[in-house]
Amino acid sequence: MGCVVIQILWLTQGGNCMANKEYKSDVFSMLLQDKKRAMEIYNAINGTDYDDPELVEMTTLDDKSFSLTVRNDASFILDANLSLYEHQSTYCPNMPLRDLLYFASIIQKQIKAQKRDIYGGRILKIPVPHFVVFYNGKEDAPDQYDLRLSDAFEKETKNPEIELVCHVYNINNGKNVPLLSKCQTLREYMYFVDMVRKNNEISGNLEDAIEKAINQCMEENVLRDFLAQHREEVMHVMTLDYTFERRLEMQRAEAIEDGERIGKEIGKEIGKEEKLSEQIRKKIQKGKPLDQIADELEEVPETIRPLYEKIKQEMLQ
Repeated sequence: MGCVVIQILWLTQGGNCMANKEYKSDVFSMLLQDKKRAMEIYNAINGTDYDDPELVEMTTLDDKSFSLTVRNDASFILDANLSLYEHQSTYCPNMPLRDLLYFASIIQKQIKAQKRDIYGGRILKIPVPHFVVFYNGKEDAPDQYDLRLSDAFEKETKNPEIELVCHVYNINNGKNVPLLSKCQTLREYMYFVDMVRKNNEISGNLEDAIEKAINQCMEENVLRDFLAQHREEVMHVMTLDYTFERRLEMQRAEAIEDGERIGKEIGKEIGKEEKLSEQIRKKIQKGKPLDQIADELEEVPETIRPLYEKIKQEMLQ
């Protein structure tokens, strides 16, 4: 093939992985920092056959404002096409909006670096954007589906004047078999993730589960060189990943419990009001005044007055 340079724009904070979940790297993005692996995944997605890792040029973006999502993995510029790759272990319907901001930031960065004038009389050419998310969360999802920016518009628009389509690929075991069969990196990455999950389910000790998975994979020649070189960092970021995901699960569970509790409380209040309304209605039918009704029901007259007046009005209709 011709000599086409791929640029990979990495999003890090000061060149370092941050402990803060919002800015840190993860195992998937660490894998993509290898030129050969990055090209392999690109080829698998696009049906291309680039075979020279030296065509891949990595460029670091160290501006904190560029870290807009939970995971910012990489973007590739290849033959005037800009492919933005993200990895998600939790469902995120806001990915199109995030990618819009991410893409705009990259273009802004390039225009500034190249000292191009957006106010000039000549049109400035920019690469064609493509947005991809690799999903490997526990929640069931189709092999492939699209997320659209227009779904987030407050008002439904048949022909939106701006649109962004994000292609989501489920890379869990048994999903997207044709894609994974073409990409050893994706296969081995998911094998490692599944190993961690299984070990954690058995032992309940996350650090032991990760360490055991690393040892097992290295013995089976799965990501061996990568795990040997980045063992401590993999331990660290995987622990953060699972802690973060567990916190999300707990927050969702708590939200459900809170909703059920609030629903029960509201139901009880509605039941009390319905019972009180029926009691007041019967006493009004017997010709009893407000003060007497309140006294018999052990209620404050002014408290039940609105309900009393409402029932009287209904009975007159």
